[in-house]
Amino acid sequence: MDHMELEQCIRSHGKELFSFCGRLTRNTQEAEELYQDTLLKAVELGARIDYGRNPKSYLASIALRIWKNRRRKYAWRSRIAGMRPLMEEEKGAGTAGWGTTGAELEMMGLDASAEEAFLKQELKDQVNRAVEKLDEKYRIPIYLHYMLGLPVAQIGKALKLPQGTVKSRLHKARELLRKELEVMGHEA
Repeated sequence: MDHMELEQCIRSHGKELFSFCGRLTRNTQEAEELYQDTLLKAVELGARIDYGRNPKSYLASIALRIWKNRRRKYAWRSRIAGMRPLMEEEKGAGTAGWGTTGAELEMMGLDASAEEAFLKQELKDQVNRAVEKLDEKYRIPIYLHYMLGLPVAQIGKALKLPQGTVKSRLHKARELLRKELEVMGHEA
């Protein structure tokens, strides 16, 4: 892949890749750093990326590898030096945290479409919170499949797992999410 193809690839898939980095790190600064490092590695490995295939999958696997290596290094260093994390608290990358209820929207004179938009955003927030509660082995395939739109075969390549394992993890993650969202629905 030459620089023009890489530039086109970044234009096409950059937002999705950044969003994916944000979901992995759960921290804006770390997401930006991971995104930049991913793009730098892509430039370094430019000749190996086949633009005719799915470059989005390749970029996601680069980001995932860099993120896992950082986590491994951090865990190793914290065992040795006992460091404390300096992570900012975020409820999720890219989610809006409105505190307004549907009744308050009506009192403010907003129409039904605003209320529908609020309810959709609230549902998205509930799903995001439920996904964040998943174990990493289920959460990452969910992000790759639903955020980046990668098929099972490419997720398997990115995670270095057989397709059957990816399918079973996606199925298990959907079941866990269904149960979690049912519980959230009964609490509301």
